[in-house]
Amino acid sequence: MTTVGEFMTTRLVTMDGNDTLTAAAQEMRDSAIGDVVVTDGDNVVGIVTDRDITVRGVAESMDPGSTRLNQITTRDVVTVSQYDDAVAAADLMRTYAVRRLPVIDDGRLVGLVSMGDLAVEREPQSVLADISADDPNN
Repeated sequence: MTTVGEFMTTRLVTMDGNDTLTAAAQEMRDSAIGDVVVTDGDNVVGIVTDRDITVRGVAESMDPGSTRLNQITTRDVVTVSQYDDAVAAADLMRTYAVRRLPVIDDGRLVGLVSMGDLAVEREPQSVLADISADDPNN
């Protein structure tokens, strides 16, 4: 059995829900990532992706410089443990139609597993795995 902890991303970027969309977009650009985990103190309250900023924020005419992440955050986040089976994590993604799962251990965020991570681990010859394993294009 392959566990989530064996291939999860531990290089996480977290931001407070009061941070702006602009700050999140700049952090995503600078870190070459497509999402930030939104926290309130040590608690995970949601996830914001680059697509969320575009579709829920900019396309709705929200000002990225004054709109807060809390206003567009995907809440009710499904989480996994680092000890959970990778197949179970993939099943959760399918069931809840999500592409990312925060990894929680003893109530604290320790990683993130994405659909791309699962593809690289479970189907290394797939197109998604090739894309996910490649360096980001800037």
